[in-house]
Amino acid sequence: MVKKSFNVKSGYVSDNTVKLIHGGSEYFELLENLIDGAKEIIHLQVYIFEDDETGMKIANALIKAAQRGVQVYLLLDGYASRPLSSEFTQGMKNSGVYLRWFQPLFKADSFFVGRRMHHKIFVADASRSLVGGLNISDRYNDMPGVPAWLDWAVYVVGQTSVELHNRCVQMWFRKPPARRNAPSIKPATIDECLVRVRINDWFRNKNQISRSYGDMLRYGQKSVTFMSSYFMPGRIFRKNLRLASHRGIRVRIILTKISDVFIAKQAERFFYPWLLRRNVEIYEYRKKVLHGKIAVCDDLWSTIGSYNLNDLSAYVSIELNLDIHNPKFSQALADTLENIIQNDCDHITEESLIRSTNWWNRVIYRIAYAVGRMFLIVFTFPLNRERPLNKTRSK
Repeated sequence: MVKKSFNVKSGYVSDNTVKLIHGGSEYFELLENLIDGAKEIIHLQVYIFEDDETGMKIANALIKAAQRGVQVYLLLDGYASRPLSSEFTQGMKNSGVYLRWFQPLFKADSFFVGRRMHHKIFVADASRSLVGGLNISDRYNDMPGVPAWLDWAVYVVGQTSVELHNRCVQMWFRKPPARRNAPSIKPATIDECLVRVRINDWFRNKNQISRSYGDMLRYGQKSVTFMSSYFMPGRIFRKNLRLASHRGIRVRIILTKISDVFIAKQAERFFYPWLLRRNVEIYEYRKKVLHGKIAVCDDLWSTIGSYNLNDLSAYVSIELNLDIHNPKFSQALADTLENIIQNDCDHITEESLIRSTNWWNRVIYRIAYAVGRMFLIVFTFPLNRERPLNKTRSK
């Protein structure tokens, strides 16, 4: 009997219009236009916000929105965005932007090392939203002579934006969404696209994104293609990958060749022989840094967001993805990834790996993997972990 790859009753809503957004100028132009068009309320929650050219442009758009009477809530991670100057943050506050830090280091009531708000969400008027892997920084934008890192987002108009708005309110006020923050504007859509919000927050007993990735490998019938930055899969993902290989599922992984974190790239390459022995196809994107986190299963089901295929995303950070079950969208995404594989990637085979790897490389890969594992152990170690009230397993 053929297993179903998904359950349409499990968290999906259908009243949505979705569009895949390429990182760089396409993303930031859309983000600025959405800020300029907001009528009542904006939520922007992001891991990294820098006061470079891109950051100043988005900050000015948020300030203008606040000055015309829009409620603007900006939630920044207390570690990754902390380098922002006090002049910058105070200037935004003085201009009417509500700015708050998520869990400043060593100041939170419930804290453990490494727990960060890693998701990237923008919602305007609970009707239009962006979810992806892009931070607010020149690195993610197309600058003169310097193309953006490869990344993706999903633009959603419709019911899912209401859920994302409620999620942002909950993160901001640390309680269930308040009715007083619900905007009067109702989302309008022209499509019926199945979308569900998926959250990983191990601290709060949520592992929904991990389950989505696992389900792709467990229930996929033909193929699964992953694009991942900082790839260091944990035990459960490796088990599902091995089982998928035994079932004859074609599995492809697009990784970066040029990395902003040297040790992370070397640790990734430690896994290459293991992956190749299980018939996993490996492709290294060679044009620039790859930062995207995206997957498509059977040209039918996709997931896009902030989740990396490593234990930091699985067990530490707060992550958010959108699962999209739509053949038209997923086929277009699969075609986009296929084009990247054919034109912008080096195919890593057993033969090419043997030619490019000597004993010294293998030593470096092994050391990098050991250091990476130690890093994950340290950053998943609880210092003051309050037990969540709800211990039921997240679906």
